[in-house]
Amino acid sequence: METITPEAAASENLQSKPGKPYPLGATYDEQGVNFALFSEHATAVYLCLYDPADPATEIARIPVEERTENVWHIYLDAIKPGTLYGYRVEGPY
Repeated sequence: METITPEAAASENLQSKPGKPYPLGATYDEQGVNFALFSEHATAVYLCLYDPADPATEIARIPVEERTENVWHIYLDAIKPGTLYGYRVEGPY
């Protein structure tokens, strides 16, 4: 299964777009992945990508700047199913 490598994350191939607020979660469309996360109280959201060879190593932290009501969203070109990701969310909890 193809995943993002540290080299790809560091290259200009990792392009972001605003994305869409729905559906929630990570949605692959053969060109990239739309990420949408609901958070009523977040003040900032970051999409974190991890090295498939060393899952404890974060290789990219991308600010999610688009927000529609309480849904934060971003679209990343060149991301494939199997890519390891997570979120960092700032704000009260």
